[in-house]
Amino acid sequence: MEKRPYALVVGASRGIGKAISLRLADSGFDIGATYRSNHAEAEKTKAEIEAKGVACELFAFDVSDHASTSDILEKRFDERAPDVLVYNAGIARDNLFAMMSKDEWDSVIDTNLGGFYNVVKPIVFAMLRAKKGRIVIISSTSGQIGQAGQVNYSASKAGLIGAAKALAREVAKKNVLVNVVAPGVIETEMTDALPKERIMPLIPMGRFGKSEEVASVVNFLAAEPHMYITGQVIGVNGGLAIV
Repeated sequence: MEKRPYALVVGASRGIGKAISLRLADSGFDIGATYRSNHAEAEKTKAEIEAKGVACELFAFDVSDHASTSDILEKRFDERAPDVLVYNAGIARDNLFAMMSKDEWDSVIDTNLGGFYNVVKPIVFAMLRAKKGRIVIISSTSGQIGQAGQVNYSASKAGLIGAAKALAREVAKKNVLVNVVAPGVIETEMTDALPKERIMPLIPMGRFGKSEEVASVVNFLAAEPHMYITGQVIGVNGGLAIV
């Protein structure tokens, strides 16, 4: 019996990551779902994925912890690389830069950008060995055009775009494709407290996006068999940023 393709989704227990996991499960992928500490939500996501007739395994680690992240991923994917890696880890600690603490800066950079190194390096090594793979990095509109009050977050998400573009050039000859999806304002727990009345007029489509709309683009990059796209950034933002 032929094995199903396998997708490792980082930050999969809630929000955009959960929607991506469910969409990839619909496309026939077995799912590796990583999360940091919310075991209850992770188990709920696992059950929803498995209800679609595919397998799901959970990995609990903090992407900013290099030692534990590398140890888990290197051991698990030593013999078989995942077919797809979706790097969706991210936190925000918003503040005006003049008032931003060192901890607010470090925590965001260490998780969003440092986590990229900790997660992607062992996986891309396995993909290069397999001579195939697809990597999708979840950045943000803030990383494309910047956002006041988010210097740390914008820096980290812009850094992901630069890293993905450079990595795409390095690994394309080994049939490993690297692309970026940059969501705008998406309805998740992270955007619940945003002042909608101020933001909505800035979005040409006149509404916040849905996690499923991000997931559909990730699914295209991950599952479409005819693919000649690498090193690209696809915005999912309702026209908020047209770059």
